[in-house]
Amino acid sequence: MRAVRFHEFGDPRVLTVEDAPAPHAGPGEIRIRVQAASVNPIDWKIRAGYMSEIMPTTFPAITGSDATGVVDEIGEGVTGVKSGDRVFGLGQGTVAEHAVLTAWAPVPSTWTMEQAAAAGLVSATAIASLNALGDLAGKTVLVEGAAGGVGSAAVQIAAARGATVIGTASEANHDFLRELGATPVTYGEGLAERVTAVAPAGVDAALDTAGSGSLADIVALVGDPSRVVTVADFGAAALGVAIIAGNTNAAVNLADASRLGESGAYTPRVQAGYPLEKTTDAHAHVQGGHTRGKVLITL
Repeated sequence: MRAVRFHEFGDPRVLTVEDAPAPHAGPGEIRIRVQAASVNPIDWKIRAGYMSEIMPTTFPAITGSDATGVVDEIGEGVTGVKSGDRVFGLGQGTVAEHAVLTAWAPVPSTWTMEQAAAAGLVSATAIASLNALGDLAGKTVLVEGAAGGVGSAAVQIAAARGATVIGTASEANHDFLRELGATPVTYGEGLAERVTAVAPAGVDAALDTAGSGSLADIVALVGDPSRVVTVADFGAAALGVAIIAGNTNAAVNLADASRLGESGAYTPRVQAGYPLEKTTDAHAHVQGGHTRGKVLITL
């Protein structure tokens, strides 16, 4: 099968399209014929070697951590899915013609396959993060980095749970945040004053998806580190803030995302798509930051 692999750590140019052995579904897994995968920040960080101490890489490695496609192989013990079903979910080495998923959910009838590809890791991460913040109905929630993949999912899902959402982004993305259901504010110096201006009664909880160094200010805004979570700031423990991983209860959270998609409450946002042969460009796009929604690789 064709796959995008790298044989050493480095910049996006280490990625090459080449032949690789097709994987097979083990117990509790399924295999899909991939139609599209997304590029997540964790993907380029693994490729660059930034995660090597906590996530060892065996070369050659196939990039990618989520995908959507059609089931073509079912592992031992798996129920509730059959060959030919359209699913989206999480795995390793997903930018390839075939990929094994370890957690998945059905693609809602309301989504295109490209939208489903944009939902895997980000929806699982957003839901795990919001779950950690407890009941959000009637609460005011701040999402730092609201225009990105996790942020744009979190805004919609928090609003569906009855929260009033404030989202940070560059001014160019403010109309995008309004479409998602958030009141936009500009990130950076002076954040506390801008948030207070739109939420004079205060902020009840916050999710940091950006890891931009604003976490101390966010904790001060909320007033309680237990009501703040991050997916991107690995210095959070010093502030008493929990770091949330996207694979926490992934199968349950993906099923929740699927139901929200079916109801129309959550629609993944896609900024750009690249063919398999342009995966290098897709990685460079995401590594450059300031994405709006997700960047995809299509097969």
